[in-house]
Amino acid sequence: MAFASPAKTQTKLLKFDTEEDVAVALAKYTADLSEKYINEKGSFSVVLSGGTLIDTLRKLVESPYKQSVDWSKWLIFWVDERVVPLDHEDSNYLLASRGFLSKVPIPPSNVYAINDKKSPEGAADDYEDRLKDLVSRKILPISNISGFPKFDLMLLGMGPDGHVASLFPSRHHRYEKERWVTFITDSPKPPPPRITFTFPVINSASEIAMVITGADLAETTKMALGNGQIPGSTPLPCTEVSAEGELTWFLDKDAASKL
Repeated sequence: MAFASPAKTQTKLLKFDTEEDVAVALAKYTADLSEKYINEKGSFSVVLSGGTLIDTLRKLVESPYKQSVDWSKWLIFWVDERVVPLDHEDSNYLLASRGFLSKVPIPPSNVYAINDKKSPEGAADDYEDRLKDLVSRKILPISNISGFPKFDLMLLGMGPDGHVASLFPSRHHRYEKERWVTFITDSPKPPPPRITFTFPVINSASEIAMVITGADLAETTKMALGNGQIPGSTPLPCTEVSAEGELTWFLDKDAASKL
């Protein structure tokens, strides 16, 4: 199968005074995309990450969005997950279930958690197989540019070391180009066992939001946006994020303080 040539990613940088302002803007952005994609194709596929992102989505489940969004058409996935029981405190699924997902009527069958009964390798294989099944049933489309599954919206955070999802600077998984989902058993950030989408899947998304708040991420944000990379050093994983549509950075004043 021949694929189209990739276009240059459109990047938008949005700066806000406070994390609260970021949350307000992220809610409108996500709700607007939800309406757009549901109108275009009847569903809206959203990929979540863990950390502070779930809390930053809090305004989306308040008025007016809680009432106006068609939650029944949402499909929820995780860009990475800790391989622990789903009711474990380290689980990204549990974090989302206690927060964002507990407040909106997304059908449980539309929420794709990992199989927590499997090993890291088995959980990665299982998640990839489930994605391939959704593609075969035409629930998820394939990118005509990359040949990987094409999600509507990828919501990402970033660590101080520049990692995104569970693609860490010092781990070879960041270079995986064939798999859709891979696994790691020695994450430098606890807990060690995780599964994660690979960059070809992340970068096939129609829209990506990089949601970055806090002064502890200011230096990494500067490097990620091309103003502080050390010459000759290995690029940080966060610098490899692109989108087939638009990549939008949501920054509060603290995160943007060194730009």
